[in-house]
Amino acid sequence: MRVRAFLVRLPSGARYWTVLDDDLAVVGEADAFLRHLRFGRDCSELTTRSYAGAIALFLRWCGRTGRDWHSGVEHLALFVTWLLHTPAVTSGMESVPGPGGELLAGPGAGPARGARRVNLVLTAVRGLVAHAVASGTAPAGLVPLVYEVADQRDLPAGARGEGGRMAWRLRARHRLREPHKPVDRASDEEIVALLRACCSARDRLVVLLMARAGLRRGEACGLRRSDVHLLPDSAALGCEVPGAHLHVVRRENPNRAWAKSRRQRAVPLDFLVVQAFDAYEFERLGVPQAAAGDFVLVNLFRGSAGAPMPPDAVNGLVAAASRRAGLARRVTPHQLRHAMASNLADSGATLDEVAELIGHASVSSSEVYVHPDPRRLRAAVERVGSPREPDGRGS
Repeated sequence: MRVRAFLVRLPSGARYWTVLDDDLAVVGEADAFLRHLRFGRDCSELTTRSYAGAIALFLRWCGRTGRDWHSGVEHLALFVTWLLHTPAVTSGMESVPGPGGELLAGPGAGPARGARRVNLVLTAVRGLVAHAVASGTAPAGLVPLVYEVADQRDLPAGARGEGGRMAWRLRARHRLREPHKPVDRASDEEIVALLRACCSARDRLVVLLMARAGLRRGEACGLRRSDVHLLPDSAALGCEVPGAHLHVVRRENPNRAWAKSRRQRAVPLDFLVVQAFDAYEFERLGVPQAAAGDFVLVNLFRGSAGAPMPPDAVNGLVAAASRRAGLARRVTPHQLRHAMASNLADSGATLDEVAELIGHASVSSSEVYVHPDPRRLRAAVERVGSPREPDGRGS
């Protein structure tokens, strides 16, 4: 089976990923689900690419084990085992069965994928099942095979309903326990080193937008000048948000920048980011081709001057600054964003405040940051007084 993910470009310019079968024909049920994600739920192209790859992997397994995908849903536990122990060279499209058939790896093989990757694949499969059942192209009996009814007692307090009433939800039947590990954030020392290693005011602004405003790289590259309000009072602009801030808005952008959340949010800016905006504006004025245009981050030194900066350029920018700074590791844009969220939590921000500022749709997604710094934990222990005898003498 050579089922594969495939990029579709529509005449309107919109793009999404679908799934093709052996004969390069579109897999109808998968395509309907992926189109629903992209245009019905306004998910990004990258989301459909991830889901299409996962669904193609599931369909390849179904074909190689002699099942249609409906029957494959009945044996998801076997699929999980296959995902865990079958390397990409066997599970991918490049695998060609030998003359004696194909040997599918089982539990005796070493781990090939982590729990997080397996759970992401299963999320896509459950989405396909739910959409196919809802649209009438799959039997309703498939839903209980992938979901079970559960209460909310296992959810964090911030994700439960109000009023203390018991509520019910659908819980995934197949989900691996992901090992807990600390957030891989950029340290404050690494951020300072990156800023010193930046070669331009624009690059320093890019770093600060992620490290001090918590923007994703697509959100930063999608900023328009009209989104940035640096005055103490923006009422004259028709904006009631007080203080310096910027608005994160999802749009279709020519540089493929994309705000992940459909919901617009306002992000307050501190004096460091405001100063970086001012320095960058003076630098931009020195490039005549960049003087006009509504995008905030534009090419100044290479490529088409004045063109909006593509998100992939942010990765190269941060990687180059990491090398010049002599850091022991290459810092990534998402590690800068993690640093912002972790610093918010360590400074006493509540879970809902972190979620709103970072742009998480659910507060449960922000729980990973609510782990106090080890120095704060030690200080908390040392503040506890020592036990004392009844006469007041210390033990």
